[in-house]
Amino acid sequence: MNFARHSISATAPVLIFDARFDSDCHIFTAATPAGFAVYRARPLQLLRKREITGGTLAAVVPLHTSSLLFLIGGGRSPRYPPNKVILWDDTLGQEVAELEFRERVRGLACRKGWLAVALRRRVVVFELGKAVARYGEWDTCDNPRGLLAMATAAYSTLLAIPGRQMGHVHLIHLPPCSPPEQLGPPMSAPPRPPSRPTKHPVSMFIAHESALTTLSVPSSGNFVATTSSRGTLVRIWDSNTGKRVREFRRGTDKAEIYGVAFRPDEREVCVWSDKGTIHVFALADDTGSSNRQSTFSPLKPFVPLPKYFKSEWSYAQYRIPSQSAHISLSAGPSKPPTADVVDEEKCVVGWIVAPSDDHDSAEGESPMEHQLVALTYTGGWYRLSLPKTSAATAAPSRTSTTGTGTVISGSPPRAVPMSRPRSSSGSSFAGRLDKGKDVDRDKEGGSSHECILREFRRFGRWDGWG
Repeated sequence: MNFARHSISATAPVLIFDARFDSDCHIFTAATPAGFAVYRARPLQLLRKREITGGTLAAVVPLHTSSLLFLIGGGRSPRYPPNKVILWDDTLGQEVAELEFRERVRGLACRKGWLAVALRRRVVVFELGKAVARYGEWDTCDNPRGLLAMATAAYSTLLAIPGRQMGHVHLIHLPPCSPPEQLGPPMSAPPRPPSRPTKHPVSMFIAHESALTTLSVPSSGNFVATTSSRGTLVRIWDSNTGKRVREFRRGTDKAEIYGVAFRPDEREVCVWSDKGTIHVFALADDTGSSNRQSTFSPLKPFVPLPKYFKSEWSYAQYRIPSQSAHISLSAGPSKPPTADVVDEEKCVVGWIVAPSDDHDSAEGESPMEHQLVALTYTGGWYRLSLPKTSAATAAPSRTSTTGTGTVISGSPPRAVPMSRPRSSSGSSFAGRLDKGKDVDRDKEGGSSHECILREFRRFGRWDGWG
């Protein structure tokens, strides 16, 4: 009888080097050690795949839903030099152009006919036509993350990049984005482009005192969202005036915020971080949902309260469940020191428009609502709906049928209940004073503020995990 120690291992998780949505969240791309694949965001469906031999990719950036992709080599054995951007036509299955720089490419942003490339201390913009032409170049502060954001809606012009000084944001206005091509007979009165502001838009504003960690804009370019290295606050700015519109608090302890995404109608924003949590904030006042505030906030007109008590907290949250690669019965490490490490809580989140899951099909066609799709770097696809303010309890799990099979919601690993983060910066006293904030809000709503998991699937394998 063999009494040696053994380990019980589940299927090895998919290692996702990069995952990102297109500007409208209709599709997303995933770069894996084998190459890259393009998926439909909802219902989850593998649209096409491409095996890349001779190395790995660090990023695959889609240009809307076209067949043109931008590839950047990276990883332990890059397929392309990291100082190059490869323009790949997936219909032809080959490279159609390349851009070479003197240093490593840090980030990309694109829209129809335009490409912006972030380097360590500058951003270069190219116009994409029959030929690739350099349009302009702007200096930035030290930008190791390659931060930049570009508005993609028709007639939008905004390109947001870090300024020359730390914490500053530089706003650049490119030629207007062309409207989509019209299908069918011509309209008698074509839509007019939106009117431009009477005053010249601001070109620079100070967003934070510390270094920027994310920079996001909606498709219209009306707003700019920024976060800093502290990771506690999310600030929303008016891109025309440079004035701060709102300030939201993610938490009290330091965190690395991975991204901020605007809802398509710009009424809400979601934020996700290395805590494995997704926070949703109401940006407009007429959404039917209100952000949580301290129980001491009504005293603001009468008592000079610290800034913490004036903060707006998210009204809805979701914690990405931990997905262990295996269960080991041995005391020693089960992975070699050189094995690739998967960040279980790293994710990217986007907004979609989908039929409501709470609507009874017998009553007719389901109304459309805004939902969230979260992609983890371990190959998890989560479709989340926002909590209803009038609902007393969360909706039960249901079986959903998609183009890739039948999925029972609630099948991923058990999620850890959301708990209010504890501060490591000496604000525990404030936390104790504000202890009743969540309790009072729960009494009013009668339920938790958790987003509701509607579907969970796996992606990252070439068969789409079908």
